[in-house]
Amino acid sequence: MEWKWKQKQQIMNYNAKGYYIVDQKLNMERKSTIVSVITPVYNAEKYLRKTIDSVLNQSIGIENIEFILVDDCSTDTSRDILLEYSSKFDNIIVVFLKRNTGTPGRPRNIGIQLSSSRYISFLDADDWLEPNGLEVLSNILAETGDDYAVGKTIQIQSKGKTIIGEHESCKERRSESPFSIPHIFHHLGPRARMIKTSVIKDNQIIFPEMKFAEDKQFFMDVLTHCRTISTTQHPIYYLNRLDNQNTRLSNQTNIIQKTNCNLKVINHIINKKLDLEKEKMVLNRLYEFDSITRFFHTPHFQKTKFKIVYYYKFNQVLKTTKKLTYEFSEEFIQPMNKVVYKLFCERKYKQLESFFAWEKKEKIKEVIIKENRPFVVVPFLEDTYKYIRIPMHSVFEEEYVEKNIYYLKFKVFGDDLESITHGLIRDTKNALNESSLPVSVDKSGDGLLEIDLKLLNYLPTSTYSIFLCFNDYLKINIRKQIPSKNQYQYNHRDFTFYNTIYSNVGLKITTIS
Repeated sequence: MEWKWKQKQQIMNYNAKGYYIVDQKLNMERKSTIVSVITPVYNAEKYLRKTIDSVLNQSIGIENIEFILVDDCSTDTSRDILLEYSSKFDNIIVVFLKRNTGTPGRPRNIGIQLSSSRYISFLDADDWLEPNGLEVLSNILAETGDDYAVGKTIQIQSKGKTIIGEHESCKERRSESPFSIPHIFHHLGPRARMIKTSVIKDNQIIFPEMKFAEDKQFFMDVLTHCRTISTTQHPIYYLNRLDNQNTRLSNQTNIIQKTNCNLKVINHIINKKLDLEKEKMVLNRLYEFDSITRFFHTPHFQKTKFKIVYYYKFNQVLKTTKKLTYEFSEEFIQPMNKVVYKLFCERKYKQLESFFAWEKKEKIKEVIIKENRPFVVVPFLEDTYKYIRIPMHSVFEEEYVEKNIYYLKFKVFGDDLESITHGLIRDTKNALNESSLPVSVDKSGDGLLEIDLKLLNYLPTSTYSIFLCFNDYLKINIRKQIPSKNQYQYNHRDFTFYNTIYSNVGLKITTIS
């Protein structure tokens, strides 16, 4: 195999743009396809076959897929693997770059330029697709005429499976404005989504060639040009986080370099001069989520003696807000981030540092209720900041079983109690194992959750978290301060409701031997 690549290299003629198309497939007659899947490749030999096979085995049929893989000068056997697949499948187009770019932006841009399908989807070289993922998304776009569709991403880690960006897949939406969906500008990696090719090409949208945040800027540009989009609950994409943490480019970029990239994205968005409400929504993700939540919550911030570097970079971020016509902090979603911002502006750095240390250490935070609204208590802060508002808080009151149905009474405090739509039981190790639960809450916040043990009997043995769901996808646990275990049996299985380590109601399902 190594010989094959070296032989091919001898006769390779790179074009003026610095890449070579294997077997010059673009010069052949190209069949009309539904979707172009674009994959940047760099030293991906371990998972590359699994990735490619997940596209070849799509239910939509390989004849409907144009699969473009762009290799950024891999030094392992990735190029040999690509040559092998290219020789077997006409719809696989392999591109080799002459020089390493060090960013997935350039390979993806080449893939976009070469694409000829109605839709475009992206797949990283160590991830894989659900067998019917492309069919689900393309059918939605064909039926609705929407510009963009996104489904469920499952993150695979050694400790289990979790769902990424639940706002994108919490329910079936059709033909909605992207700006009507809270958090739509969060979690903007190139996964589980499909876009009309015309949206990208007609608006000349490209990935900036940066080592970080290139996908963030690209999909912000895409979404701001989308008239309507759809979301689906169907699993689409598997995000591989098993053993690639050290090789992932984003993990080789330190927090200061990441902030420099975020600054470029911030200025890019400001210079677009979007409608004010659209600009507020896009920039809030960059200011609140990237520049506070992700920035100060890093372990490095806790440990470093050079916190002044963080403060310097954050000041650079704040300078960009001088160009705005509104007070950007008023758009913050999390009240805690407003406290951080105010402490910083008042130069109360020691309190700010103590706050993040406390937040990380104090797993079970004290909550008090004022006028039926919940507040987290930060004991060492002055009164102005000591009580931080949280959206909702729920506490356990009573539990019992009647006719194989478990009833849990609780009290909930907060705004928009009517937005609590259902309960949810979810496997702590595999988020795909879950079940929706009926729940009722009256105007005073008295609630009742019902769990049919017969329904639970279809779930695998495991430990489960129990949530109340509100505003489509947001979740809270039910706090239970007094430790207890209550065990019920049904159909040769034990159902044990207990206190988790964070003093919430949890469930363990076991089989009676």
